[in-house]
Amino acid sequence: MTFVRGAVAALAVLVALVLQVSVFPHFAWEGVVPNLCLLVVVGAALTRGAQFAAVLGFLAGVALDLAPPADHVAGRWALALVIVGYVAGRVRQDLRPGAGAIVATVAASSFVGTSIYAISGLLLDDPGLGVPQLLKIILVAVAWDVLLTPFVLPLVMRAFTRLEPARVA
Repeated sequence: MTFVRGAVAALAVLVALVLQVSVFPHFAWEGVVPNLCLLVVVGAALTRGAQFAAVLGFLAGVALDLAPPADHVAGRWALALVIVGYVAGRVRQDLRPGAGAIVATVAASSFVGTSIYAISGLLLDDPGLGVPQLLKIILVAVAWDVLLTPFVLPLVMRAFTRLEPARVA
């Protein structure tokens, strides 16, 4: 990875993190805010592949785990976003997915990532919510992420596509 590519990835995660923890809490729906870091990881996965997205997912997850007002065991978002980055990156093999595939990938990634985060909370005895409440939160999180997909993913994917080296045939 070149320095510029790494700097753009770090900047994308930083902007997403700042917006997620400072701006979007004012627009929370059922207490849930959109996961912009997850959208950045999915955008990276669809343009750069599974390996790049898994590493970016780990770094974004650690940042999300440590950013205030985090009140959970550190590592839960890191685990979730590593898996999301890898799985979403497997969608991109050798072809560019269309708009429908991108929205479906975001919905599936949001469901998987939020579910991993929620299940890890149950396993670690995180005092909070029971299973019925978690299902509602997961559905709201998926809805938020899908609603923001047309606004966030094109910007993220364009940024990562411009940094992709030219392929030699």
